[in-house]
Amino acid sequence: MSTVYFTDLRTKPGRNLLDKIVDLMNAARLDRKIVGNDLVAIKVHFGELGNTAYLRPVFLRRIAKRLREAGGKPFLTDTNTLYRGSRSDTVSHLTTALHNGFGYSSVECPIVIADGLKGGSGTRVPIAGEVLKEAHIAKEIADADALVAVTHFKAHELSGFGGCLKNLGMGCATREGKLVQHSTVSPRVNVETCRGCKLCTGYCPAGAISVTSKKASIDGKKCIGCGECILICPFSAIEVQWNESPDIFQKKMVEYALGTLTGKAKKSLFINFVVQVSPACDCYPNSDAPIVRDIGILASEDPVAIDAASCDMVNNETSLPCTAIDHTLHKGEDKWRTLFPEIDWNIQLDHAEKIGLGTRKYKLKKV
Repeated sequence: MSTVYFTDLRTKPGRNLLDKIVDLMNAARLDRKIVGNDLVAIKVHFGELGNTAYLRPVFLRRIAKRLREAGGKPFLTDTNTLYRGSRSDTVSHLTTALHNGFGYSSVECPIVIADGLKGGSGTRVPIAGEVLKEAHIAKEIADADALVAVTHFKAHELSGFGGCLKNLGMGCATREGKLVQHSTVSPRVNVETCRGCKLCTGYCPAGAISVTSKKASIDGKKCIGCGECILICPFSAIEVQWNESPDIFQKKMVEYALGTLTGKAKKSLFINFVVQVSPACDCYPNSDAPIVRDIGILASEDPVAIDAASCDMVNNETSLPCTAIDHTLHKGEDKWRTLFPEIDWNIQLDHAEKIGLGTRKYKLKKV
C-alpha cells in the first residue's frame, strides 16, 4: 500500500497555498530524491492557446524554488503535440507558454521543450510491456536526472480521466511515440486538400511518400511512423488515423509511462492538482466548466496510487450544475463513465499496477 499525501484548499495568513504545496513535497520525501546539481525535469502542460484550465505559473514557480533549495537544477518541460495546434513545434509551443504566463520572470525557471524543434528528438527505451517492447521518450526528459510530474487532473475522452499516468505516458513521448499510442497504421493523405507540393517527400526519412497526379500517397510498408509529414504539410493534408481502441490506447499509454520512469523510479515525485476538473483535456483551445468543486492537491511517490486517489476523490463528490454532466451525479457515482460511457477508465490503473508502476491500494494522509 502506498501513501498519498493530500491538502485541501483552505488557507490562513500564516500558511498560504504555496506553503501547503511545499509541505506536500516535503511529506513525499523530496530531499531523498534530489542530490546536488541534479537536472530536474518538471513535467507540466502549458495549455493550448485559448484554454484557461492549465495550472497557474505561480504554483510551478514555488515548486521550482523548492527543488533549487534541495540542490537541484529544475526546468519546466513539455513535448510538442501530434496534432496541429498552438504547441506542435517548439517555437509555437514556447510562444503559447509565454502567452499563458509561463515566462522566466513568472516561473523563475528555464523552459525546455523536451523533444526538439519538431518533436523528433527522442531516446528509444526498452520496456517489458504487454503491448510494447520499447518507448520513444523525449530526449531531454530521458536525459534528466530526476523528474517531478505536476498534473492538472481532469476528464479525457480517450482514457476517461487524464492524470499523472497520462502526463508521464503521452506527455513525455516524442511525436513518433504519440503516433504509436494513438494509431495502428501510418498517417493518411486527404486528397481533397493535398496540393501536390512535394514538400513532404523531402522530409520523409523513410522515402515512404510519393506524388502522382499532384496528389501525395504514403506507402504503409515503408512508413516508420515518425509523424514528420503531419507537421510539415502546409495545407494540413496529412492526418493521423486515430484508430486505436480505447482499451489498447490506455495500455500503450501506461507502458510509455513505464518508459519515462525507467532509471528514475527512485528519483521521481508526482503532484496532482484536483482543481478546475474540466470535462476534457487541456489540449483543447477552450476549457468547459468544471464538473465538481475544487478539491485539493495530492502528492505521492507512486503514480498509480495518486491517480487512484484522485479518481476516488472526484467520484466521491456531487457534480456541479450547468456542466457537461447534464444531470446531478451524487457521491459515489462514476463521473468519468457518465461523460464517456464507452471508456473503461479502470484499465489504465489496472494495467499500470500489472506492469509494476505502482499500486491502486493507498492510504490518504492529510498534510
